[in-house]
Amino acid sequence: MKKAFIYLLFAAFAFPAEAQTLTLDECRAAALEHNRTLRNSRFDLEAALQTRREAFTNYFPQVSATGGVFQAQHGLVQADFGMTVPQLGTMNLPLSMVKRGLVGGITAVQPLFAGLKIVNSNKLARLGEEVGQLQLRKTEAEVLEQTDTYYWQIVSLRDNLSIIGAVERQLEEIHRQVKLSVRAGLVTSNDLLRVELRQQEIASNRLKVENGLKVSKMLLAQHIGVDWRGFDVGDSTLGEPEAPGTFYVSVEEALDRRAEYQLAEKNVEAQKYQKRMERGKRLPTVGVGAGYLYYNVADKDVDDGLVFAQVSVPISDWWGGAHALKKARIRERQAENDRQQAREMLAVEVERTWSEVVEAYAQIELMRRSVASATENLRQNRNFYQAGTAPLTDLLDAETLYTQSRNNFTSACAAYRTSLARYMRVTGR
Repeated sequence: MKKAFIYLLFAAFAFPAEAQTLTLDECRAAALEHNRTLRNSRFDLEAALQTRREAFTNYFPQVSATGGVFQAQHGLVQADFGMTVPQLGTMNLPLSMVKRGLVGGITAVQPLFAGLKIVNSNKLARLGEEVGQLQLRKTEAEVLEQTDTYYWQIVSLRDNLSIIGAVERQLEEIHRQVKLSVRAGLVTSNDLLRVELRQQEIASNRLKVENGLKVSKMLLAQHIGVDWRGFDVGDSTLGEPEAPGTFYVSVEEALDRRAEYQLAEKNVEAQKYQKRMERGKRLPTVGVGAGYLYYNVADKDVDDGLVFAQVSVPISDWWGGAHALKKARIRERQAENDRQQAREMLAVEVERTWSEVVEAYAQIELMRRSVASATENLRQNRNFYQAGTAPLTDLLDAETLYTQSRNNFTSACAAYRTSLARYMRVTGR
């Protein structure tokens, strides 16, 4: 048994499980299937469906059954029975009855009119299900946007690591040249120390980027519901971003697609139903019913059927009903005001996000020019240094500018990808 366990343990370390590598589309699909926030939203929708089905049962007859048994210390019916006996005259005899008994019955009442409360409650429950569907759609859009953000953050950090690797190789070559110059007595050891300090700075940056990459992978893995220990993204690159013009839609079209605006409209509709429900509480209710009654209170079984009609008028509720109805009207106007405000604020959000997309795309072109300039600057300073016409500090400064420009270009590309994902969400796509 121990040998078998050792063999299994050896196999686990000798042949580790292959890492799960996912593309962006696969990450998005996994998020839609496994994300816990999205799963809770589906649970809310299922609960709303059950609420609608529960409200529909109010159309059915209300059936109730009762039963009981009692044992009294004395008879519940106490009386004196007058009796005349010849030669004895009139006598009062005590009479005690109904000391124990058994009662039971069942009734079914079918509502005919309930002030439209049943109808409106069913409409309100159906509206709640529609709200649940819109909330699910809204959550799906937010989950997909966050998936894209995490994904492009990982790609950006990977690109930063490749830049650091290139810089490390450049510094190694500079260090080799400076070391030879120090040995030849052409430069002092201070130049060598400057290069080593820069190498240590780059090593520190590598450590920060590697830790950030690990955390970003963990966040994305948790977000899409996979195990982060064996998870990685595909060999994706930021690539050549597509111009944003193909993604533009008008504000009015975007607003009609937004789940948030549709939710505001549903809130107005819900307040109308609430107002009708409040009005229905002050109307009479009418119902018909049938029942069966059984009792045995005098050692005699008695059962009987009955039919009945009932009318209930909530007279005392009229006193405060006018104020409650006015409050419901106020809530309806408030919901309409919220809808108008939501439309205006969503329009601002759409326009602002589009401006961010355009700005992010323009930043890419600016950073691309910076990379070209920094690359040429580094090349010239390397040649000048090798020719002995420029100091080492100029070469290190040029290398620093090159690194910054490359990192800025990567950040600009990632920012454009994430801003574009945000724009797709705020336009309801």
